[in-house]
Amino acid sequence: MELENTRIKIAGIEAESFVDGPGIRFAIFTQGCAHNCPGCQNPQTHDFEGGHYMSLTTILEMIEENPLLDGVTLSGGDPMYQAEALVPLAREVKERGLNLVIYTGFTYEHLMELVPEKPEFLELLSFADLMVDGPFVMALRCLNLKFRGSKNQRLIDVQASLTQGRAVLHQIQLDEMQEHPELFE
Repeated sequence: MELENTRIKIAGIEAESFVDGPGIRFAIFTQGCAHNCPGCQNPQTHDFEGGHYMSLTTILEMIEENPLLDGVTLSGGDPMYQAEALVPLAREVKERGLNLVIYTGFTYEHLMELVPEKPEFLELLSFADLMVDGPFVMALRCLNLKFRGSKNQRLIDVQASLTQGRAVLHQIQLDEMQEHPELFE
C-alpha cells in the first residue's frame, strides 16, 4: 500500500502529548467510533462522517519534525475502525525506532475473536507495544490511573499477549497495581 495514496480520517493531532502513553508522544485522534461511551472525553470523534482525511506521508513528515518523540499514539475515536489504513503507518513508526500505543474501546479478547473476519486487526496489533483496551465506563472513572480513564481499562503488553495467546498486563500497570492497590479495589 502506497503511503501517499493511503489516507486516514482524523479528528486531530497532538504533536507533543505527555498523557497518551509513556514519554513524548505524537498522538493521532482518528475519526469514527461506534462505542459511544457515555462521558467519553472525545465525543466529537464518534461521528464517522466528521473529521478530515490526511495522507500517511503528511503524518510521517510531521512525526519526523520532532527528534525528541518516544512514540506515536493512535487514539480516537477508535483506530481499529481504520486498522487497514493504519497498518502502513504503524510499520513506518516501528522502522523509525518509535514505540506504538493504541487506544481502543474493544477488549483484547474481543479483537482476537474478530481477527478471522478482520485480519487487519492482528496486523495492526503486530506493530503495537502498548494497548489501552476496553470502553470508558463513567461509573468506574478514576483520575489517578496512568493513561486511561476508568478502572476497567487495561494497559496491555501487546507483544507479550500475542506471544502468549492471552491478554498480558503491561509492566506499567503491574507497577501501578503494586504501588497503589487501592486504585484496583
